Amino acid sequence: MSLTASIGSGPALRVSPLPPDGLYEGPRELRRLAPGQPDRPYTLFDVAPLGAVIGAEISGVDLTRPLTPAVREELDRALLEWKVLFFRGQHPSSAEQRAFALNWGELETNPLLAAGDDPQVARFDRSSTPSFENVWHTDVTFRERPALGAVLHLREVPPYGGDTMWADMAAAYDNLAPEVKARLEGARAVHDFVPGFARFTPRERLVPFQDRFPPVEHPVVRTHPATGRRMLFVNTSFTTRIVGWDRGESDRMLRLLFQQAHVPEFQVRFTWSAGDVAFWDNRATQHYAVNDYAPHRRVAERVAVAGDRPY
Repeated sequence: MSLTASIGSGPALRVSPLPPDGLYEGPRELRRLAPGQPDRPYTLFDVAPLGAVIGAEISGVDLTRPLTPAVREELDRALLEWKVLFFRGQHPSSAEQRAFALNWGELETNPLLAAGDDPQVARFDRSSTPSFENVWHTDVTFRERPALGAVLHLREVPPYGGDTMWADMAAAYDNLAPEVKARLEGARAVHDFVPGFARFTPRERLVPFQDRFPPVEHPVVRTHPATGRRMLFVNTSFTTRIVGWDRGESDRMLRLLFQQAHVPEFQVRFTWSAGDVAFWDNRATQHYAVNDYAPHRRVAERVAVAGDRPY
């Protein structure tokens, strides 16, 4: 199609092409549910959406008490439909946080992270220290079986800042150009823990973990095992290259795919208060912890649920 246009007999519009792999203005396809999935009401708690495709506040559920099977089932549906759930003012203990997460499977730990009072609970105690922040990522994609999800509890919040953002990677995939989707069909990418941790971890601490966490391959576009939706599964922290592609071609494509997390329509941003809890589907999202609160302190504790092999 020509990039010039004429209006009546007036002058032609000048040629002004955009870069071929930029992000463009215009409408987005914002589809929260899988095709054919009905939008059913919730009956056991209240759901307040925070965005069109991702993020909802849940009220009427006490995370410090055991869940009934019916509430657990409806919360699971809410997680699949909204990708990240927020619970205000819960203040769970470490044991209660673990008990809630166990409703979704066995827990996993990451030896590269500091533990809290409970060895199965990772603690992020930050002020001005460089940390796991200021980058879009999906947790532990350097594992053969990345985490299913995570439960994060903010114990101490700064007087300002310290928000967390999540992006819906199904929406990110839906909005790729058809020719990009076709190019990615069957593509696999390498994920490695080194790039994400080397930014703020001494080399001598990382070297002993190289044999334990060798590079792994995952599909660039994974299928959600519960919803069947296709989702981008690459991230800035851990994805290093697309298998079998020329390095320049791989780098260019990954830059394009990484940018998809930056589209505001695919995101939700949450401002914390002490005692708040977030539970997210790590298979379907990326997240970004905003470090704009130094020199104030922010203390968060996270429990991770073990996942399955992406396909």
